[in-house]
Order: sequence, then structure tokens, then C-alpha cells
Amino acid sequence: MVELNVDGMACDGCETAVVEALSEVPGVEEASADHERGIATVSVAGGTDREVLAAAVEEAGYEVVDD
Repeated sequence: MVELNVDGMACDGCETAVVEALSEVPGVEEASADHERGIATVSVAGGTDREVLAAAVEEAGYEVVDD
């Protein structure tokens, strides 16, 4: 399980965009997002890299920030 701190999510639509972006990454088994907490949680198969997940979120227009 990988947890990403995501900046810029403001509504349910934002959550959907982040989940859809993460779901397209090879190896992602399940993804969820919570705009109120600013977190995306991703269940991945072995070998899926955190940086690849962060890049997908950033391509969707959001920023992944360090803890």
C-alpha cells in the first residue's frame, strides 16, 4: 500500500481524476482518494514505483508533496 499526499484536490471530481490517473498505471490494483484529507491510497503489485505513481497524479494536474 502506498499513500501519497496530494495537493490541489478540492472536490469529488478531483478525487475521481486522481483515481483514474492512478488506475492507468501498470501494477495498480486499487486506488482511492480523499480530497478532504489530501491523500491518495494505492494498492500496487510488486515493482510499481512511487515516483511513477506521483508522475501520474501530476500529469492529471495535481501536486504530490512530501510528508
